[in-house]
Amino acid sequence: MTAYETVSTYYEAFNRKDWSAMLALLHDEIRHDPNQGTPRHGKALFTEFLNHMDTCYDEQLTDMVILTQPDTEGAALSRVACEFVVNGTYKATDGDLPPAQGQRYVLPAGSFIDVQDGLITRITTYYNLPLWESLVLGR
Repeated sequence: MTAYETVSTYYEAFNRKDWSAMLALLHDEIRHDPNQGTPRHGKALFTEFLNHMDTCYDEQLTDMVILTQPDTEGAALSRVACEFVVNGTYKATDGDLPPAQGQRYVLPAGSFIDVQDGLITRITTYYNLPLWESLVLGR
């Protein structure tokens, strides 16, 4: 599977809420660099993150653009950038973020991903947290 196919399949599984299919595409030592907070290392911590997100948010990604580096023969690592729009519902209050009341939001976001031997080894996600907060607070 190419890096493009791996990432495309990963995000298709996200939109289906097929967490098992997503996790199957991750390297055991996945590094997850979230927009806020401490990086996570390993599938166990990423699984906890997915469960937490599923509790607090219902999201679908649209307008997905996946960009890959040109294939380099013999390259051990491929890098991928993704741009997308998060269409979500805030289901349950997440920590010290604003209270959840079923607010809907549409938020641009992106990610940088490393793929090695058909598995994702790193995911770094970016979005504008103050914009998200203003959307759920109705400002």
